[in-house]
Amino acid sequence: MSDRAVLRVRGRVLAGPEEVRDELWVVGGRITYDRPAGARDVRTVEGWVLPGLVDAHCHVGLGEGGAVPDDVSEKQALTEREAGALLLRDAGSPADTRWIDDREDLPKIIRAGRHIARTRRYIRNFAWEIEPEDLVAYVAREARRGDGWVKLVGDWIDRGEGDLAPCWPRESVEAAIAEAHRLGARVTAHCFAENSLRDLVEAGIDCVEHATGLTEETVPLFAERGVAIVPTLVNIATFPKLAAGGEERFPRWSAHMRRLHERRYDTVRSAWDAGVPVFVGTDAGGTLPHGLVAEEVAELVRAGIPAADAVGAASWAARSWLGRPGLDEGAPADLVVYASDPRQDVAVLAAPRRVVLDGRVVA
Repeated sequence: MSDRAVLRVRGRVLAGPEEVRDELWVVGGRITYDRPAGARDVRTVEGWVLPGLVDAHCHVGLGEGGAVPDDVSEKQALTEREAGALLLRDAGSPADTRWIDDREDLPKIIRAGRHIARTRRYIRNFAWEIEPEDLVAYVAREARRGDGWVKLVGDWIDRGEGDLAPCWPRESVEAAIAEAHRLGARVTAHCFAENSLRDLVEAGIDCVEHATGLTEETVPLFAERGVAIVPTLVNIATFPKLAAGGEERFPRWSAHMRRLHERRYDTVRSAWDAGVPVFVGTDAGGTLPHGLVAEEVAELVRAGIPAADAVGAASWAARSWLGRPGLDEGAPADLVVYASDPRQDVAVLAAPRRVVLDGRVVA
């Protein structure tokens, strides 16, 4: 489609949970609901329309061994685009992917800087590995480098204990989160286990990734404080394999990981029922492939979240949470078109009919 062409999108436009329209127009790469006068070069797309999907936890620029070259990062971003994920919250990467911002054909990225982990308490080459006395300084640096988010590693295996354990003293995370907030950044943390959650939430954290350790005691605390979770259930599905690999050296850790996996759906449903905000993220990058956003929505439905809400957690609700527009008047035309209503069958999300990015049909 030429830059001067007008795109007419007809069918059912799902701009929000209760907002359904019959059509929208794209003029100059932006959305309007007013029919443009005198449009001569008009292209038409028909179907069920959603805002560009959101993967709220992925890692563009990250591979199994750490940072990857730009051509690999490009392939990762293109894979997300083909899946309809046009807004990505990059939840930690050692690679500099700012060059993607200059590419109109690639998804938009909200970066959390590089992971911040305790020394020898995370995957090698992924994170800054530091001690508690340096946490505030590193959080301040990543808050300035990121796009309004900072990513902590809240817990990881402690080889001395042979199990998952918190990485930071309470006073360290309180000071670090306060510094991030002072600089205008929100803070999220990788957390698998139970015993890091209360300190992080009471210290003022904004979001927790994975959150498999939520319990009857901490779910109400998350709900009361409005702390969001991004469950990454497609990643939690790998826990049995991880547990098997660590069985010989760390049997306590392996048993713990299996328990967390076994109750994963109950954990997510309990959080949802209590009013905890839940959003779609895949943890793509590192060991998982990109392009899994539809699979993660299906996992949330398996956990018991209603299909329409699971769709919202990957589209309009997630965009609002991240402070980015959806199918709003004047917004950039980032949208995905499907053959049928994804609220009735989320499986349709795996087969976009058209992907439109900044007003251009790109897939």
